[in-house]
Amino acid sequence: METNALYAAIDAHLETNISELAAMVAVPSVAAQPDAPMQAGAELVAALLEKRGLTARILPTVPGAPPVVFAENRDAGVDAPTVLFYNHYDVQPAEPLEAWDGDPWTLKRDGDLLIGRGVSDDKGHISCRLLALDAIKETNNGVLPFNVKMLVEGEEEVASVHLPDWIAAHSALLNADVTIWEFGGVDTNGRPEIICGLRGIAYFELHAKTIAYDAHSGVGGSVLPNAAWRLVWALSTLKTRGERILLPGHYDAVLPPTDADIELLASLPAEQEAFMRREFAPLNGFLGDAQGVEYQRRAVFEPTCTINGIESGYTGAGAKTVLPATAFAKVDFRLVPDQDPEIVHQSLRQHLDANGFPDIEIRYLGGQKPGRVDPNHAYVKLAADTARDVYGKEPCIVPMVGGSGPIYPFVAGLRQPMVTCGVGYPGARVHAPGENLRVSDLVMGARHTARFLLALCDSYGKE
Repeated sequence: METNALYAAIDAHLETNISELAAMVAVPSVAAQPDAPMQAGAELVAALLEKRGLTARILPTVPGAPPVVFAENRDAGVDAPTVLFYNHYDVQPAEPLEAWDGDPWTLKRDGDLLIGRGVSDDKGHISCRLLALDAIKETNNGVLPFNVKMLVEGEEEVASVHLPDWIAAHSALLNADVTIWEFGGVDTNGRPEIICGLRGIAYFELHAKTIAYDAHSGVGGSVLPNAAWRLVWALSTLKTRGERILLPGHYDAVLPPTDADIELLASLPAEQEAFMRREFAPLNGFLGDAQGVEYQRRAVFEPTCTINGIESGYTGAGAKTVLPATAFAKVDFRLVPDQDPEIVHQSLRQHLDANGFPDIEIRYLGGQKPGRVDPNHAYVKLAADTARDVYGKEPCIVPMVGGSGPIYPFVAGLRQPMVTCGVGYPGARVHAPGENLRVSDLVMGARHTARFLLALCDSYGKE
């Protein structure tokens, strides 16, 4: 297929694609909020896939949970490769709303920027796949030369709690030669990133309750137990000031990075470190005074324990002298190969009990195992080769990233290699107010996706 014609087709479909993206952004599909219109989000995605000639179904996971959207087109037949796209239609909450310049659910265009909640994570990546499929069909007599399967879930932002069991029950339906993951894009220097792994996560709420209701801090301050202090003391036992996590056996399963991993990390540009310093200024330094390859190693191969938020007592304007009866905190543990969130759950309970906090209630909100694909896999190299042609820059092969996602059921359960092609960039502000997507990245991500798919067809059966 002639490259200029392919790129022209992407350009021709761009404005329609952006209009569809605006429609997706307009649906506030926040999985964390019980009244969010998740069914509407699924139905819109299904309609967009049907528009491309795929047969789409909205399938339940468990009663009351957001459904998954599964779509496929097998017209290319058994002699052609099958590609599975994984994406998600759920998004993070938009709060704090006052930090947005406008309505987060109305797509705003400002030059090269598209701004709105979910525009990058992950609805823009859905648009990227659709734009690539549109262009390939237009330049290939209206047909796709490969078989397509798309799995778009609605719980990724709440740890994909029901997806692993759903995948295990539908593994035959999802069988493919390669999975194109939900994200991808470029680094701070505009170099395409081919990401080969994600950390896992275990997410908890810790609750303390000491008395029936909030007390007068003067009357009860010397004689009644304070839930806020109780929780703070419990939290302080979870790790040292040197960032060493103190759960029993927490590091037993950790696989250190290989020499090859360290070489890949050392080859990554230093701009990411500089970007973090600029973005989160004022910043005196990173934890452990990490720099260079040690910064890269800590950022992805080091387990973490993070307090995400604490709530207790009175936090409004002015003074209210109360002694809190209840307190709770949200805490996540980022996990590296081969840690298991279920074991972290067990060891957290053991740790609190052993340190005198059996009264602290643990609510486990979900977890994901870490997962990786071999950076030397033929399809990873193919993704890198096509990225090099599209972007005109040497791609970065990233062995792991710090974030988490449901990668384990794909690479370990389905045993499928994973590659990334997408629209992300470091300034996208995902999960934050002002989330954005550059139109130029949408175009380049679609080009890369299309070129990878066509190269996959050319190489299929020749490995």
